[in-house]
Amino acid sequence: MPTVLNNPECTTGLHLPECPQDSISQNAPRPPVVPWALFTRRPLSSRPRAQTPPPGWLRPLAGPAPRSRPGAMAARGGRSVWAAGRPSPLGAVLTAVAVLTAVSVSVSAEPPPGAALLEAAGPRWGWRNLTCPGCRLLFGALDLALQLEPNVVRVGRVAAGLCRELRLARAEICQQAVQLFQRDVVAAWARSVLRPTEACGLLLGPRCGRWDILGSWNISLPAAPKPPVRPPQPPPPGAPTARVLFLTDLHWDRRYAAGSDPSCPDPLCCRGPRACDLPLRTIASLLAGLRQEGPFAAAYWTGDIPAHDVWQQRREDQLLALRTVSALLRRQLGALPVFPAVGNHEATPVNAFPPPYVRGNQSAAWLYDAMAEAWQDWLPPAALKTLRAAGFYTAQVWPGLRLVSLNMNFCSQANFWLLINSTDPAGQLQWLVGVLEAAERDGEKVHIIGHIPPAHCLRSWSWNYYRIVNRFEGTIAAQFFGHTHVDEFEMFYDEETLTRPVSVAFVAPSVTTYINLNPGYRVYEVDGSYPGSSHAVLDHETFILNLTEANVPGAEPRWQRLYGAREAYGMASAFPADWDLLIRRFQDDERLFQRFWYHFHKGHPPREPCLEACKAALLCALRTGRSADPNLCRPLRPARPFRQIQEFWRQRRLC
Repeated sequence: MPTVLNNPECTTGLHLPECPQDSISQNAPRPPVVPWALFTRRPLSSRPRAQTPPPGWLRPLAGPAPRSRPGAMAARGGRSVWAAGRPSPLGAVLTAVAVLTAVSVSVSAEPPPGAALLEAAGPRWGWRNLTCPGCRLLFGALDLALQLEPNVVRVGRVAAGLCRELRLARAEICQQAVQLFQRDVVAAWARSVLRPTEACGLLLGPRCGRWDILGSWNISLPAAPKPPVRPPQPPPPGAPTARVLFLTDLHWDRRYAAGSDPSCPDPLCCRGPRACDLPLRTIASLLAGLRQEGPFAAAYWTGDIPAHDVWQQRREDQLLALRTVSALLRRQLGALPVFPAVGNHEATPVNAFPPPYVRGNQSAAWLYDAMAEAWQDWLPPAALKTLRAAGFYTAQVWPGLRLVSLNMNFCSQANFWLLINSTDPAGQLQWLVGVLEAAERDGEKVHIIGHIPPAHCLRSWSWNYYRIVNRFEGTIAAQFFGHTHVDEFEMFYDEETLTRPVSVAFVAPSVTTYINLNPGYRVYEVDGSYPGSSHAVLDHETFILNLTEANVPGAEPRWQRLYGAREAYGMASAFPADWDLLIRRFQDDERLFQRFWYHFHKGHPPREPCLEACKAALLCALRTGRSADPNLCRPLRPARPFRQIQEFWRQRRLC
């Protein structure tokens, strides 16, 4: 079990001044886009239970950083991966393939979110499309390559050439992407404690290798028994409610060009000669129109500020996006309290969030420090301290309600830095337990916000988070996430029977149009501030900018209400049991399900209908608040064998 220090922040490995320190540092012609036409749409062409690690296995996270597996660097001749050595064509090719695969996860053009649930969705190159033998070959080749060719510059030239020859992207994009990713990808694997089979098991699941030894871990829960469970009740008549604005995935594209081509072979279009993200004026129009939907008590903002041009992003670009959009929100929202969370696109390379023990130029300090500076008017000093350290924090929203903002990049399969060590990075989950324990003791309710939804996380992180939600179901009033760009939710059930709904994670649609979507945002109605308030979600409304109307020449943007959840789905309330019942109603009521499918895509679903296999996979995803657990979907009536349903689900692309 991990060591618990008196200061709970010290268990995170955040290197706060008051914490003990250790030596950790390591280094077609197509219609033009009119000003508000942000996107011209085109058709879509068991895990076993985690074993408790033996005492001392889970190191105190303020302790030394993990070392490379024994003999790894020795096998590589003991040389730095940056050293200039004798060129090895084989080594350069092998390493280049590994780098190129990592790059393709982020740079390849993606289908619309949810399209992988459709049989029309085609394959894409990336981690989720690797076969198990291919994955093991990849990482084995990378091990060998680091012995034969340690020079990253030569590796980069080979990777860029392969990218061009395989026609993964235009030559310019290939070159820029490889240069951006190569150093960090190779550095992370060079220091990884995982062997090839273990890395594949971690990334692709236990069918691909033994991941449980190094990928399985448990956080410590309080010794105090869980308080008796009280079923949620509607607020008393006349009780105040509060409206909470929720924004996610804005993806501001400062190179957006009105009148440009919205269809192109690149991952991102609408940029001079080249799918579209948003110009700043569209975000401003959203914010300016909020007055008629308020007043709001608070705003939750769960990240992804920059555009999807991930192949050419520099740190200066990311910081410009952060500061520009933060200033716009501050100016338009005035005194409204805003609580942000870190998205996966904030970093460059995208998804690259090293844990705090990675120091120097490769650390994430450049980003966290800038966030603390940009958000200092919104957050208290204690929250800014942990934000600077590792990108997460807690703060009071109003008396009786506490907010926790998680850095979900520490659970992401796309964060290649977790190949070094995926055990509770930065001690974030153990810190979360401490915050929830204090809130339980003080009679506070908690809202959790984050970017990546929990079921999209690495398995051990996801299962540990599920345990935490179960233990603190009386304290956690609501969970809010984004990232997928679509409108969905994830259920949490009691661990003993997996039948009693204990919580729901709301996954809100994106502000950006990327890709083939209307812009949108969400407003939650929650139980308000009064003694005994549950602070639970009572209903939610989704608003969109209809691009068909906005594309009419001379039209002004008009944000409009798409639907309200309880009204649209005939729900008595919006408690976890109501969302569980809704999933079961979807199985028998096809018209109701197709209404959900329409809302899922913010009023612009793809041409291909969501039929049996698609529906089975989507309903399974809605029931699943933790990754890789087929037991959660057994109560459903699948249209296909469960393995095929899992395959549909596994191939869903993230944003």
